[in-house]
Amino acid sequence: MTIKIEVQILMRQRCNKVDRRNNYMILAENFFDEDNKEKALKFFKKALEFEGEKYETIDILFNIAVLYDELGLKEKAFETYNSIIRINPNEAGAYYGRAIIFDEKGEKDIALKNYFKAIEFEPEYDRAYFYVANIYDERGDKEKAIKFYKKVIELTPDDYVAYNNLGSIYEEIKEYDKAFRMIKESIRIEGNYYKSLFNMGVIQKHLGKIKKAIEYYRLSIEAYSGYPYSYLNISAIYIEEKKYNSAINILTEGIEKNPEAGFLYYNRACCNINLGNIDTAIDDLIIAKKLYPDFGYMVRTDKDLEVIRENERYSFLLED
Repeated sequence: MTIKIEVQILMRQRCNKVDRRNNYMILAENFFDEDNKEKALKFFKKALEFEGEKYETIDILFNIAVLYDELGLKEKAFETYNSIIRINPNEAGAYYGRAIIFDEKGEKDIALKNYFKAIEFEPEYDRAYFYVANIYDERGDKEKAIKFYKKVIELTPDDYVAYNNLGSIYEEIKEYDKAFRMIKESIRIEGNYYKSLFNMGVIQKHLGKIKKAIEYYRLSIEAYSGYPYSYLNISAIYIEEKKYNSAINILTEGIEKNPEAGFLYYNRACCNINLGNIDTAIDDLIIAKKLYPDFGYMVRTDKDLEVIRENERYSFLLED
């Protein structure tokens, strides 16, 4: 066999391998688009059996890692990210993927190290900065959280969630003017984000603009009815004004949309007690007790429930 023929055979074999690899990739991507994760994973793994360029192998491994993660196979996802790092130790996305897994497991220190490793290799990795900010916010380190949310906004000026989260921090530390500006910008970018609308309601309440606060809470409910705190905060305003029937109405609406939110039943019970509707209140307190872990302490200390504590018929509600 001549050298020329040998080269032709090798080239043909190489082309066949590339074609088969590409065919498996196409099948995998089609199943991925159809949200059939198991079959997509199967064909990405088949594609991986055929040798290709290093960057192509890394792309396939990223797809496999993401699918493992979405299927709840966290350890396999983690191993796959490690495989990527072995091929390319500077692959920022693999460190980010590992960080997400550690973050979800509650291993925040290790998550931070991996987020920062991703940032080291890709200094404009906005999602890594975002979750770094989130961890610092959870830890109560507001100064660092503010710093990194600002970095996210610098890199991604239309990130309305980062603006909202930054505004929420400013609200927590009572810098209401800054909070207002951040939340306003979040709403400007995405007018239907329920958390920004909710937080604007919180800020308006702090600023003494009660009607505006209620307006934004209601807009938040329109955007997403499954957020029970919007109903709770409207009811709190009505309770402050001793408008107990109005509070009961909004709490009832909230319970219909969020039947597992124990604090809504609890607050509705308090309103009914203030109106003298004790039996109706007891029904809600029984449900609240099943749903709300701190129920016993609240019943023993809440002044609105004094009538319950004084009546032996309801002593079972005081038991932990």
